[in-house]
Amino acid sequence: MSCGNIFSVIKMFLKKATGSFDYLVVGLGNPGKEYENTRHNAGFVAADILADKFNINLSKNKFDAIYGDGTIAGARVIVEKPQTFMNLSGRAVQKISAFYKIPKEKIIVMHDDVSLDVGKIRIRRKGSSGGQKGLANIIELMGSEEIPRIKIGVGAKPHPDYDMKDWVLGHIPAEQQADFKTACENAAKAVEEIIARGIDSAMNKYSK
Repeated sequence: MSCGNIFSVIKMFLKKATGSFDYLVVGLGNPGKEYENTRHNAGFVAADILADKFNINLSKNKFDAIYGDGTIAGARVIVEKPQTFMNLSGRAVQKISAFYKIPKEKIIVMHDDVSLDVGKIRIRRKGSSGGQKGLANIIELMGSEEIPRIKIGVGAKPHPDYDMKDWVLGHIPAEQQADFKTACENAAKAVEEIIARGIDSAMNKYSK
């Protein structure tokens, strides 16, 4: 084994021993069966896909969230699904990032976006919430807009007078299910790309 490989093994062992983590990945949504498969739960769906791929068991229940940890692209990662309901998502993110000392630039948020067509995703390293209330609460409580995020397209409401709450809490229609799943899968892949090769690479590969 080369010196470089030995150093990597030692580094990983020390991280496990101290309980330190490299990234926090947050999927936004609302808890409860009535919200499953709704537009607002795109982040939950993507988080489940990511956790399944990397055998991360989302069974811990603390910090106003359910979460688990594992290894993605050689990094130690926590995957979290806040359980506070969307508008208060920042509580869970603030608590878990503070406890594990994960800096804001190493937090990746996956969330629904009504400005993108179903099937599309877009990656940003920072910026405003764009009206997404879960992200807005995270930005407020973390005190910064410099939080990477992956936006998952759920489509715009059908006409301006349509109530936004009704739209985002509505279910994805059958004819859009395949495209919605593809977008959530690509969001999970983008997380892996960010961790492995950086956000610029992920933006070039997955933002459409």
